[in-house]
Amino acid sequence: MPQKGGGLSNTNQPSGWRKATAGLAVAEQHAKAGEGSTVPKSQAFVAVKRVGAHIGLKAGDMLLLDTLGAFTQAQDWEEGQRPIVWASNSYLMEQTGFSLSALKRHARRLAEIGVIAFKDSPNGKRWGHRDADGRILEAYGFDLSPLSARAEEFEHLHAELQAERELCQRLKRQITVARRMIRARIEAALSRALRGPWTQLTGLFEDLLGRLPRRNTASGTLVRLLEWFRELQERVEAAYLKAVRADEVVENMPEATEQALQKTQEMDPREVISEPHILITTQLNPVTCNRSETEQAAAVVPNAPPEEKVDRELEDWVAETRKKRGAALDLPTVMQACPEFASWARNMGGYLKDWGDLHRVVGQLRPMIGVSEHAWNLAQDRLGPQIATAALVLTFDKHCAGEVASPGGYLRGMVEKAGAGELHLERSFYGRLSGQAA
Repeated sequence: MPQKGGGLSNTNQPSGWRKATAGLAVAEQHAKAGEGSTVPKSQAFVAVKRVGAHIGLKAGDMLLLDTLGAFTQAQDWEEGQRPIVWASNSYLMEQTGFSLSALKRHARRLAEIGVIAFKDSPNGKRWGHRDADGRILEAYGFDLSPLSARAEEFEHLHAELQAERELCQRLKRQITVARRMIRARIEAALSRALRGPWTQLTGLFEDLLGRLPRRNTASGTLVRLLEWFRELQERVEAAYLKAVRADEVVENMPEATEQALQKTQEMDPREVISEPHILITTQLNPVTCNRSETEQAAAVVPNAPPEEKVDRELEDWVAETRKKRGAALDLPTVMQACPEFASWARNMGGYLKDWGDLHRVVGQLRPMIGVSEHAWNLAQDRLGPQIATAALVLTFDKHCAGEVASPGGYLRGMVEKAGAGELHLERSFYGRLSGQAA
């Protein structure tokens, strides 16, 4: 694109006329460094655009930078050359739609941030000319050499910003899981009318929800928020378990009380019993149940096999996998391969002694990551409870680790792979163990 020379301009006056600043001095240092580097124009512009907002560039600054870049040629970015643009203010105003004051403001900001430099002529005019091969012989105007010098710096900065974004996304997902866990526990306690400090815990929970950032924020803030949510989650879990134990004691009290009263009457039939009789007809957490009760409960939930059958099938799958792999895919191996899940599972169900415990805890943790009951039942129906349990363990861990954004979609994908004979879960578990070792 041809460049039109400009007359005397405040944006390109000699150094004696231009107010010297630290930013302009640094920009000139970058320009000298850029002269000794070879960075293609496309690479330099991609690098600066990826971090433009972070280093303080505005949309108007980028528009002017793009306009200036369009005047340069490929050979201007070679080692020993400087990509200098000597287009006039009037021509740049025509191309960008800026007023003269806006043009000066954007050019000054680009220079102060160190993206361009000013190379002033003795008389303050922008001009330049090229040889027969198109190389710049002499030119004065806007110097884009700082882009070459800082391309690598901008690329490193972009990598750091990208890592920060990924960390923030992971922390946000972990906060979401903790929030769901807290809310589910409090709602379960209130629905069962368990005694406990639920009003106080709800207030603390609402206070933490109010602290959640409405816009993008640094990972350090999210780390602190996650710590607070997890501390509250531990308090809620402790209060819930304490309330459940107390509730079980209360439920067992009527029978014991009745026996004690009966014994008292036998010892002294003339004694008047004035204690109130409390009739409790429901038992929320039965300690034991016979097989017929288990089968009846399984019939209530679609596709939910009897507990004894689930345990047997889970152990059969483990044995089959051990035979195929020549190594033990036991419960400790699965928990070690999925540390995020293991942390939540132990917090939820305590010590897991077998695969039956794992299946029950997986079912309880499922809502925490947003997997619907329909998707879970479908996975059990299509995969069987044993493979579905392992699949949900893997899904949960990957979601908490920031590797899976849609747990429900990921689980459905594994169901589809299984239908095509392409699902190999044992490889995933051993692969995660290998990654940890690396």
